[in-house]
Amino acid sequence: MKIGIYNPYFDTFGGGERYMLTLGEYWSKMHEVSIFWDDNTIIDLSQIRFKLDLSRITVVPNVFKNGSLVKKMLVSATYDLIVFLSDGSVPMSLAKKNILHFQVPFPKVSMNAWKKSRYQQIICNSKFTQKYLDPTIKIPTTVIYPPVANEEFYPIKKENVIVSVGRFNGHYNVKKQDILIKVFIEMYKAKKLSGWNLVLAGGMLSTDRKYVEKLNEMSEGFSIEIIPNASFEKIQSLYGQARLYWHGAGFEETKPEYMEHFGISTVESMASGCIPIVFAGGGQTEIVEDGINGYTWKTEKELADKTLMAMSVGNMMSKKVTQRAKDFSKNIFNQAFDSLLTSL
Repeated sequence: MKIGIYNPYFDTFGGGERYMLTLGEYWSKMHEVSIFWDDNTIIDLSQIRFKLDLSRITVVPNVFKNGSLVKKMLVSATYDLIVFLSDGSVPMSLAKKNILHFQVPFPKVSMNAWKKSRYQQIICNSKFTQKYLDPTIKIPTTVIYPPVANEEFYPIKKENVIVSVGRFNGHYNVKKQDILIKVFIEMYKAKKLSGWNLVLAGGMLSTDRKYVEKLNEMSEGFSIEIIPNASFEKIQSLYGQARLYWHGAGFEETKPEYMEHFGISTVESMASGCIPIVFAGGGQTEIVEDGINGYTWKTEKELADKTLMAMSVGNMMSKKVTQRAKDFSKNIFNQAFDSLLTSL
């Protein structure tokens, strides 16, 4: 089959990009796969960031960003299938089959009857996204959880480190790194985290630089390290060394679209033997069961208290943590998409 993959955010190197490119890596072994983008270096950069084999994928001009309506129709008509990651909009396509993927539960998605007729399936990254996505779409919807290459993540010599991985987003502050820094400093001053370090890592665009500078200013004088645009190997090493994993996305948010819609970094940390302590909202509660394979929190005080619990539990929870991570393997992900492809 000739398969196209469209994602308007390939250069942000986030969870949605890993999702789409992991699918591309797998399907390119048996199909002709291309991605719509205007810079061929995106393949090499993505391979480095995600440690995926994308050598069989070709890059074609991004007609869905820059092409006329006629061009979009002519190009899409040459494809057997196109998988689109939606940014809230829905591209027009004349491909034989079309799949629309949502990583965000947009409350309103504009689709006329003709567009709806072109899409056979919607895929969501979590039950949370599926639940809060615009209910008027009326296209068959299923959940396929994001994949984690469990074989790439494993514990090494553990140290007194708390790690948090997520994009540094200065506009929306989705990952709440400032809150994590605040709680860490309060605990450190109260001598509850003596000898512990906090490491924040994640992607950063040039527009987010001021936000990262602000985080560095907050952290000055404390054992806090901030690593923008960390390589895959660096993040892999951080997970392996850290005892605990913090995640703050969703804190003080009321709109579903600003919550953590799944939380692939949480699963990666768990595969590496980190005990997760994550905000009790969004898709995180589909991964972590409080007190069983990690901890969830809703207030800053709860984050501090649950952190102390996790410190006291130590290795006793590790087996359940790593076992849970295996439920989100690349093999399960690949099989789910193969079954979907057969059913279209």
